[in-house]
Amino acid sequence: MGCRILPNIESRAPQHTIDVGHDLEQLGGVLEQTDAHPAFARLTEADPRHQRHVQRARSLQQAQRAHAAEFEPRIGEIIAAWQNVGMTENAVNTAVTSTSSPAIPAETSAVSPATRAANRPLGTPLGKHPTRVLFLGAGELGKEVAIELMRLGAWVCAADSYAGAPAQQVAHEYRALDMANAAELQALFDEIKPDIIVPEVEAIATDVLAGTAAAGAQVVPSAEIAAICMDRERLRVLAHEELGLPTTPYRFAGSLEELRAGASEVGYPCVVKPVMSSSGHGQSVVRSADAIDAAWTEAQEGRRAADEGDVSRVIVEALAPLERELTVLTVSSSAGIVTCTPIGQRQESGDYRESWQPATEPDGEAERARDIARTAVEGLVAKAQAAGETGWGVFGVELFVLTDGSILFNEVSPRPHDTGMVTMASQRLSEFALHARAILGLPITPEHVSLTIPAGSVAASHAIVVAGDGEVEFTDVAAALAEPGTDLRIFAKPEVHGHRRMAVALAVGESEADARAKAGLVADALTITVE
Repeated sequence: MGCRILPNIESRAPQHTIDVGHDLEQLGGVLEQTDAHPAFARLTEADPRHQRHVQRARSLQQAQRAHAAEFEPRIGEIIAAWQNVGMTENAVNTAVTSTSSPAIPAETSAVSPATRAANRPLGTPLGKHPTRVLFLGAGELGKEVAIELMRLGAWVCAADSYAGAPAQQVAHEYRALDMANAAELQALFDEIKPDIIVPEVEAIATDVLAGTAAAGAQVVPSAEIAAICMDRERLRVLAHEELGLPTTPYRFAGSLEELRAGASEVGYPCVVKPVMSSSGHGQSVVRSADAIDAAWTEAQEGRRAADEGDVSRVIVEALAPLERELTVLTVSSSAGIVTCTPIGQRQESGDYRESWQPATEPDGEAERARDIARTAVEGLVAKAQAAGETGWGVFGVELFVLTDGSILFNEVSPRPHDTGMVTMASQRLSEFALHARAILGLPITPEHVSLTIPAGSVAASHAIVVAGDGEVEFTDVAAALAEPGTDLRIFAKPEVHGHRRMAVALAVGESEADARAKAGLVADALTITVE
């Protein structure tokens, strides 16, 4: 059985064949030549199923390297199916001019997402078989993950809504587009042909993301998880009603009247949040019934994507007697799920300002927090696997610790968390290195998430938020880092308009108070100019 290809369809060059028993690198050559054919591009435009077929073949090629005996029959099926596509000049012309095209067989045997993602080729980002990673969102967290992926030999493209974003400055290539626009996002996927897609922001056309995952791309942690975690309603229903995790009392509302009723049921004071926003956007604390109308307006006008014109549903939940907040970074990988040491944090107006690890906590609190985080991530990963995806990556699980010592689930970020920047000073592997390894199919074990700071000490991070209008320059960096056990990351964002997080100071101290003070002194010692 052979696979017919035309190196130059226009010149009617002789057809070539490869046999099933030949080295699989020849199949790789077929894939490359097919991608390069102008005629194949026309065929794909006429019927996108051809491109999906190529993606399946590429996935099988990668898996074959690690599982030759298991996948030998599959290669024959792929080549046979490809032959049935009819990659000849007549077939190309027919496909371009006809409303129908040769049928492409569906998958004829189950190949797990984990197997497809295992043992990806690394080390040749500019070579013949790169593992291509596309970031949707190119901020400071994505920048650190991109660096870690590039250290492992992956090819990286960073996309964002503007040019010059932090991750774009270090990636092999970058793109600027409206990622919430379905047509623009699909065009990006068609151009880049990513093996792995890493969403770093919420404003993404999730339907396109799901379609690309169905076509064979690995979405991190999965398209299903991204959709759930973007929607506070779906996430809260999963966490509390399906997984049984403790949460604050809550109600959902799709109108002002429903919000008034829901607030009356959960009681005052309460918190009102849009179900499809983040980082405090559109959020209000409501202390009495006469302020509920203003909270509805803020949820509609202050949320992300408020300019889209639709009405956002909201969640109204009781304002808990909060003592502090925790983040438990939780990693899903080919080795299973592990949790990091809980991280303490301080926020202002819903945005992170400081974090420290390990968090100061009474006996047993750390394990209870880790159990809640593990249960939440297990539930999300089960959803991903049921949808045929891996669910691999880092999750930032946000928890409330109440004044009576009880711990409640709050939210999950399906990516590295801003409070987790402290891990660049505290852990064997930072959250960014953990994310990179997990999504590449590498196992993450408890050893990888262990603390490496001296016993009894604490690491801290301090966000450096700059106000003004223009470019931001940092000087006196040497003086700021004169104290032993300190470090600094400058994000190099192009400009600030209003206020923006532009850097983070890191420090290790003998106690939580010492570490936080040292990190704060790094920030205070910098001279920051906006012009």
